[in-house]
Amino acid sequence: MNKTYYELTITLDNNFEEFIADFIANIAGDGVELGKGKIIVRSQSDLTFVKDALVSLEGTLNGTIHMDYTLKEKENVDWIKTYQESIQPIEAGRFYIFPSWYAPKEGLINIKIDPALAFGSGHHATTFSCLEAISIYVKPKDRVIDVGCGSGILGLACKKLGANIELCDTDPLSVESCKENFKLNVENYDKLWEGSANKAEGTYDVVIANIIADVLRFIAKDLKSALKEDGYLILSGILDKKEELVKESFKDLTLENRTLKDEWVTLIYKK
Repeated sequence: MNKTYYELTITLDNNFEEFIADFIANIAGDGVELGKGKIIVRSQSDLTFVKDALVSLEGTLNGTIHMDYTLKEKENVDWIKTYQESIQPIEAGRFYIFPSWYAPKEGLINIKIDPALAFGSGHHATTFSCLEAISIYVKPKDRVIDVGCGSGILGLACKKLGANIELCDTDPLSVESCKENFKLNVENYDKLWEGSANKAEGTYDVVIANIIADVLRFIAKDLKSALKEDGYLILSGILDKKEELVKESFKDLTLENRTLKDEWVTLIYKK
């Protein structure tokens, strides 16, 4: 064991913890600990490259997210064990989301996700609310697409319910994480590609997009085009202060349900 390890602390002012933690976990592959307005990354390797990637991302997003960084080299402890002990399983809708160092739970649909390797473990309000919505709106044999699939957790939930699932993400590292999590759960998807909904073929019974509000607005036409008549659109990743802007982009659909959890809104539309 190395005598030291590196710890990068990121503080955020805009409640984009899951979005940034997902980005970090996909490029770093190390322990990512999520808190309110704070993300901590620990590794035996120097994390300067993660900080540099985040600075670059911050510039790409034109100030949408502001982050501050603290990078320290610390005396080694068994931080992996400490991190694992901090991750608890969670029940969301009909699902039990648990890391591989826990046992499955009877009476619920089990999904195994190791958040140390790929973020998106159900703890964040947006993922939790989407899992609740999937529990209600996704039926066996439905054709479903998860746009911006990240870790693949939402697609896995649909597959566990007997749906036919396709997934896509513009981040190639998320695509790889999704592949690994389907393997971890011994499940198969119908299609998985790098890109967005504009590459989808045909229409779907359920379209899921757990992405930040500005992106939802940007791809609104593609999401609606992918949806069957009488199909359901599950939108999440929407900060409450951005809700009306998103609603304006989807006003030609019927709003079936709205949930608010920890400042995050999930909207269910019917075509």
